[in-house]
Amino acid sequence: MTLPSTGHPRLRAASGKRSERMLAILDLVAERGTISLSDLSEALGVSAATARRDLADLENQRLLLRTHGGASVIESRPELPVTLRDSKFQEAKRAIAAHVAGLIPNGGRHAVALCGGSTTSAVAHALSNHRELTIVTNSLTIAGLITTYPQLSVVMTGGTLRAESLELVGVIAERTFNAMNVGTAVLGADGISASGGVTTHNETEARTNNAMIHHAQYTIVVADGSKVGRLALAEVSPITAVNLLVTDSSADADVIAEIRAAGVEVHVLDV
Repeated sequence: MTLPSTGHPRLRAASGKRSERMLAILDLVAERGTISLSDLSEALGVSAATARRDLADLENQRLLLRTHGGASVIESRPELPVTLRDSKFQEAKRAIAAHVAGLIPNGGRHAVALCGGSTTSAVAHALSNHRELTIVTNSLTIAGLITTYPQLSVVMTGGTLRAESLELVGVIAERTFNAMNVGTAVLGADGISASGGVTTHNETEARTNNAMIHHAQYTIVVADGSKVGRLALAEVSPITAVNLLVTDSSADADVIAEIRAAGVEVHVLDV
């Protein structure tokens, strides 16, 4: 049986527009602390019913608190789910992905390890014209994408599924990565700095990603400028384990200088 496709351009555009609107809601609530439904509707140019549905979905994901007639911020808001992260900084992520794809050998049975994340998913898409690549990943999103390119092969780890990132993590995933020798590891990050290294929001994900880069000959960190200088909860690796950082021109120049001084090559793309 063939399932109906959700890949039609108009459906993708509608989905992306709603994700951008929900991110805008989170930004408004974070900025004001509390916002009324009428102010929210006016700011976004949508009906009260549409704003109400968006608030209900965001509350269900524990990203804000609905109040009588509006919404307020949750002080300990968790990380954004991958479906919302995908719609942020898209131009920078596409540029970073295209640049990284140009650095990876085309052919020669090169093996590339990719962790989950919106920027690494963009890298996976940018590798679609490569030949004889083996992609090793713990990301359901990336594995599903690679299967549409018959010239590429994919090795999927096992593990425990994290709903926020659609990644398989934990001991089983770590053992799979530890059994692999890859030429290039492409690592996403929630934060990167000279002093804090590469960091992410979840400690189990951090251990799994550390295993991914442990047997890699070369490690590339991909991070849009908003991640440079940030420090998240759990360390994936010290900065000395990174060979190359690829970011965009919105990154803090002083932080970039510190990362370079720590011995990391940095490519800053003008986006």
